[in-house]
Amino acid sequence: MHSFLHQYTGSFKKPPLRRPHSVISGTLGSFMAMPRNGSRLDIVHENLKMGSDGESDQASGTSSDEVQSPTGVCLRNRVHRRISMEDLNKRLSLPADIRIPDGYLEKLQLSSPPFDQPLSRRSRRASLSEIGFGKLETYIKLDKLGEGTYATVFKGRSKLTDNLVALKEIRLEHEEGAPCTAIREVSLLKDLKHANIVTLHDIVHTDKSLTLVFEYLDKDLKQYMDDCGNIMSMHNVKIFLFQILRGLSYCHKRKVLHRDLKPQNLLINERGELKLADFGLARAKSVPTKTYSNEVVTLWYRPPDVLLGSSEYSTQIDMWGVGCIFYEMAAGRPLFPGSTVEDELHLIFRLLGTPTEENWPGISSIKEFKSYNFPKYKPQPLINHAPRLDGEGIELLLSFLRYVSKKRISAEEAIKHSYFKQLGMRVHTLPESISIFTLKEVQLQRDPGYRNSSYPESGGCGSHSTL
Repeated sequence: MHSFLHQYTGSFKKPPLRRPHSVISGTLGSFMAMPRNGSRLDIVHENLKMGSDGESDQASGTSSDEVQSPTGVCLRNRVHRRISMEDLNKRLSLPADIRIPDGYLEKLQLSSPPFDQPLSRRSRRASLSEIGFGKLETYIKLDKLGEGTYATVFKGRSKLTDNLVALKEIRLEHEEGAPCTAIREVSLLKDLKHANIVTLHDIVHTDKSLTLVFEYLDKDLKQYMDDCGNIMSMHNVKIFLFQILRGLSYCHKRKVLHRDLKPQNLLINERGELKLADFGLARAKSVPTKTYSNEVVTLWYRPPDVLLGSSEYSTQIDMWGVGCIFYEMAAGRPLFPGSTVEDELHLIFRLLGTPTEENWPGISSIKEFKSYNFPKYKPQPLINHAPRLDGEGIELLLSFLRYVSKKRISAEEAIKHSYFKQLGMRVHTLPESISIFTLKEVQLQRDPGYRNSSYPESGGCGSHSTL
C-alpha cells in the first residue's frame, strides 16, 4: 500500500481571515450534526452548516445571510468601470491562477447587487459554485494513490487552475454519516492557514461521498529518506526540523494537537517545503480536558506516558514524536521501532534508562508500569547512537525526550534553540503564510545518500518525485 494514503487519510476553532489562494466549499451540516456514536464531538463547528467559503452559516451579531464579507471591494465609477479578473479575485478570495468560465465576467457585470456593494455569504457561495468550486466535475482523477477503511485517495488535476491536487474521497454511509476523522480534518484544516500545514482547497459533498481537495505534494518524509538511502545532509535535517516546529508552533498556539506525527504525515514538495498533514486524530483543545484517548500516535512515535495509559496530555504529546523524527532523520533509522506496547517501552527504557521516582514522580504507582516489571536500565549517551549530531543537536533531542511531559520543550521554545542559528534570524520574522525558502540563505543541500546521477545542482533528494 502506497504510503501516500497515510498522508491524506486520517482528520478539525473560529475562522481567521482567509488566505487568498485557498477556497473551501461544500455543505457539511447534514452529516456534521450527529457523529456515528450519537454523541457530540468535542470539536469546534460540529453542528454548523459550512458554506463554500469554508465558514459557518452562523454569524456573530447580525444576520447569517447579510454578513458583510471582509473581501468586499469598493470601486469608483461603478456605472462605467468594467469588472476585471483582479477585482473578482479580490472579492471572492480566489487563487491568482484560477480560470474563470467563459462569459462569467460579462454575466457578473449585469448581475445584482452592484459590484461595489458588500457581498453576502450566500451570494458569495453561489458565485463560487457557479465558477466551479464544490463540484466533482471540476477535478480530474488521474492515479489512485491508496485506499483505507473510510477513504480512497487519488492524484488529480483541477480544471480551475490546471494544478495537481490530492483528492481524498470519503465514502458516506446513510445511517452513520461522515467518519468523525473527516469532520475533525475539515473543521481544523479550514482554519489552519500556514506555510507548513497542508492546504485544504475545496470540499465536494454528494449523497455518496465527501471529497476533500488538498494541495498536492511530491512525497512524504519517509519516501524522502528512502530516496536518500537514509543518509540525509545534516543541513537538510535542520531545515526540515525547523519547518516541523514552525507548523506545530502555529497549531499549538491555537490549542490544536496533531496527535499523529510520523514521517508519513509530513509532506515535502520539490522545493523542500515541508507541511504537516493528516489531521484525522487532531483535537482542538479550546477548553482544558482530561478525557483524550491514549490510542493515538503510531506506536514508534508515542510518548511513554501515553503508552502507559495516560489520557491527561496536551501539546506535549506531539513533542516526543518530533524528537523521534529528529533522530530518525539524523541517524537514518527509527529510534524506538517497537512491535508491541511492552516492546516499545522496553526500547525506550533501555536507551534513556528505566524511570524512577527521581526523574518521573509517580511512576512507581502506575499499575501498567509495575505489571511489566522492567529491568533497571541505566541511560546511554545519545551521541553513541546519533554520532552525526553536534552538541547542540543532542541537547535539543534530549529536551524532546523527557519522561515528564510538562518538562518537554515546546515547539515555540525549540524553534528558538541555538541549534538553528545557522539559518539566520530572518526565518523567525517571516509571516505565517510565507515559506522559509523565500530567503536566499535557506536552501537545501545535496544529500550524501542520494543515488540519482541526474541530481540537480540545488535542493535535496526531495526534488525527485516518486510519483
